[in-house]
Amino acid sequence: MMSVEPTILIALNGVEVSVPAATSIASLVQRTLPNARAYAVELNRVVLARRDHGTRLVAAGDHVEIVTLVGGG
Repeated sequence: MMSVEPTILIALNGVEVSVPAATSIASLVQRTLPNARAYAVELNRVVLARRDHGTRLVAAGDHVEIVTLVGGG
């Protein structure tokens, strides 16, 4: 019998999405912006340090905003 990975609901960039329960912020960034170098992540209205992206797992009900940074003049 095949096991089914449990999922949770989070808000990602304002849209409710279902993700595997053990999803890291780094994994979300990779799925959302696979080639992005300049970006920021806000987790529940707090900017998350990039060094924490690999170890911080999302929880049910979390609000995650992933935004790209654009330069210009």
